[in-house]
Amino acid sequence: MTILSSGIARAERLLGTDSRTRDVAKSLYSVVADHPIVSPHGHVSAQLLVANDRFSEPATLLITPDHYVTRLLHAHGIGLDELGVRNDVDPRTIWSRFAQTWHAFLGTPVRYWIQQELIDIFGIAEALTPESADDIYDRISELLAQDDYRPLALLERFRIDVLATTDDPADSLDAHRRLRDATSTSVIPTFRADRYMLPAASGWGDALRELEIASGISCGTLAGLTHALRERRQVFASAGGTSTDTGVIDAWATPLNPVDAERLHRDALAGSISASDARAYRRNMLFRLAEMSAEDGLVMQLHAGVIRNHHSPTTARFGTDTGHDLPAPTEFTRPLQDLLETFGTATNFRIVLFTVDEASFSRDIAPLAGFYPSVYAGAPWWFLDAPRAILRYREAVSETAGFYKTSGFIDDTRALCSIPVRHDMSRRLDAAYLATLVIDGQITATDAETLIDDLTSGIPRSVFRL
Repeated sequence: MTILSSGIARAERLLGTDSRTRDVAKSLYSVVADHPIVSPHGHVSAQLLVANDRFSEPATLLITPDHYVTRLLHAHGIGLDELGVRNDVDPRTIWSRFAQTWHAFLGTPVRYWIQQELIDIFGIAEALTPESADDIYDRISELLAQDDYRPLALLERFRIDVLATTDDPADSLDAHRRLRDATSTSVIPTFRADRYMLPAASGWGDALRELEIASGISCGTLAGLTHALRERRQVFASAGGTSTDTGVIDAWATPLNPVDAERLHRDALAGSISASDARAYRRNMLFRLAEMSAEDGLVMQLHAGVIRNHHSPTTARFGTDTGHDLPAPTEFTRPLQDLLETFGTATNFRIVLFTVDEASFSRDIAPLAGFYPSVYAGAPWWFLDAPRAILRYREAVSETAGFYKTSGFIDDTRALCSIPVRHDMSRRLDAAYLATLVIDGQITATDAETLIDDLTSGIPRSVFRL
């Protein structure tokens, strides 16, 4: 029997390779298998949810918007223009291309996620092949025409209790207000101010003007900009937001004195800021965002170490977030020293550190989380959001910082239908890891049951102040 056709095999997937571990893991997994989903960090659009329109067909639901999928198809010679990225392509043709290249996803978490989506959400257990592609496409399309497959219905079906979106400080948050009465899911905004930190970027001036309109505060000075950001953070908190998100190439957070900082802001407005000064501006802004979190209590999420838009011709043609953001070696201990010396023991400050550099889990993040009360180890993210990497994370972090200084799982996804399968994968892997500790005699079965319950619900709710 294949894993797709055998209910027994599917029930045991990712729960360990030996029977003794698997039996303990199955028992632990059963504790949390049906728990509601807490998703404190993701990228599903609040506008998509409030519109609640039917998804038209499977390609634009499962393929085109998901850069996890399109990047690997591109790596196998299929152009983004053939996948409907920023242009119109017959969706059945996109689906056919995907089916022809399905073998390329073997061994990847993307294959696991989509395979389980087809089974669990659409009831399709048949293997996706070039020959079966049209039939599967039609069956999914028929389901998507039903009201049960609209976005809000899926939120209820997936039992998502909390769903955090990612939003610009200038966003009106009207969609979030409208969603309060439209769904039992708590859809909350996350404050992401990245584009205000990059004074040499082409869209920086436009961002300031949008923020001025939203806040009613002039951003002609750095003091004005930070005042506007503070005011908008309060609006986010009033709309249910509990955290911020910041993505930077490096984690350096180095404060400037106000005179120097204002000079750099003036240079940026004049279009004459140098590359080194733009870097200093960004690092000062990162420090100031931490300062704001220490003041207002919004949890600071820091995603560092990604080289954005690695292939400039692709950026020029298709824009950002199209699959060519790539990892860079990342350090946290020295870059965050100024920040943590100032705020690391402040009772209101909390920072969750994410990386795509596996070495930094054991070298930097776990030791920092093992000392500073404000520091938490973020879940494996992006390139590390895979079964083996998640287990390595547990080994790298838990022995140094313990389980209760980790963030709990985050799905970090734009793909609504992938949320339940990603969380289920995490629950299975946590069950498998805890089972090894039970069998080794490091923890009791009772402790393991408490831990897996907390990892699924209690820890993310606590860390993100939900």
